[in-house]
Amino acid sequence: MLELPDSWVWDFWLADDGESYHLFFLYASRALGDPDARHHRASVGHAVSTDLTSWTRVADALVRGDSPAFDDLATWTGSVVRHPDGTWFMFYTGATMTLGGNVQTIGYATSADLTTWTKSPDNPVLRADPRWYELLEDGQWAEEAFRDPWVFADPDGDGWHMLVTARARTGPADSRGALGHAWSPDLRRWELRAPLTAPEDGFGHLEVAQVEDVDGTWVVVFSCLATSADTRTNGTSAGVWVARGAGPLGPFDIANAQPLTGSDLYSGRLVRRRDSARWLLLAFHNDAADGTFVGSISDPMAVSWDGTSLVVTP
Repeated sequence: MLELPDSWVWDFWLADDGESYHLFFLYASRALGDPDARHHRASVGHAVSTDLTSWTRVADALVRGDSPAFDDLATWTGSVVRHPDGTWFMFYTGATMTLGGNVQTIGYATSADLTTWTKSPDNPVLRADPRWYELLEDGQWAEEAFRDPWVFADPDGDGWHMLVTARARTGPADSRGALGHAWSPDLRRWELRAPLTAPEDGFGHLEVAQVEDVDGTWVVVFSCLATSADTRTNGTSAGVWVARGAGPLGPFDIANAQPLTGSDLYSGRLVRRRDSARWLLLAFHNDAADGTFVGSISDPMAVSWDGTSLVVTP
């Protein structure tokens, strides 16, 4: 488990260099007092491990930029992939505060060693497009949601895909959560495309999404803090969710997504152990029993199929 005595830790993503697992995580000082204030003070920390359980913290990866940078409020959630030429790319969310509210866009940094990162001068490389995605000026949400880039190589070799936490321009305000989509030929140039999911599936957000082929079945894992009461009747209002897909780009059965966890865990990430190819889930500890925020990252939990359901075993 990763727990920092002086800081809250929450969203995270991983990279595997073949010898060590690298954990990149959002953190902010507990001296803020109010855990909700952490979002506007987030930096990207870095830790390494050989077993996904015992972590050694190393130098931070990223901090916010100087105004008027796209990330001058905070650096938020992302993902790491390796280009065929050996360069590591970290895609991440840049948050900036405008007169109307928080606007989120996507940028990237590169590294030769997963330790020293250089932000691209072309940032941001993606932002919400009103052809498909809700903007702050639409007045339906407190922020312009366009964050949590999850990047992966096309299975057929056709460039790279990015999933984005976004919101559609139609549907009830509490159900506009959409899985944004972009494509790139080279990880540097990006083309925004229509979302992969439709609104009105009962989620205000599909946060920190990840797609994987888990033992022969494609799934998308995402998190949501609140769901639409008129479409979710199973008593679960927050946690990590999973939905089946026909392929890495769907279509995904979001309307029939199933909870993997309750509100005690959030921002779940699937990872395969290098030595056994077993699927595991890591998540951050969210709600304590008394409802207070915890802010640490869990040990890995086993993931397997129980009939038609994906289940997590601590």
